Amino acid sequence: MYQRFMQKAVRFLRQEDGPTAVEYAVMLALIVVVCIVAIKSVGTNTNSVFSNITLNTAAGS
Repeated sequence: MYQRFMQKAVRFLRQEDGPTAVEYAVMLALIVVVCIVAIKSVGTNTNSVFSNITLNTAAGS
């Protein structure tokens, strides 16, 4: 049983599919992190703009 598992593991590591899948997973994780940071930054800037609009509207009334 252990021998069959090791043979399958060695075969998987020798194939190109394993490392390629890991590379794609790492790239996907990096893209997700960049998207989250960008969305958070846009959200913060948008909140600031709307706060300024609210203050200017209230002061002008």
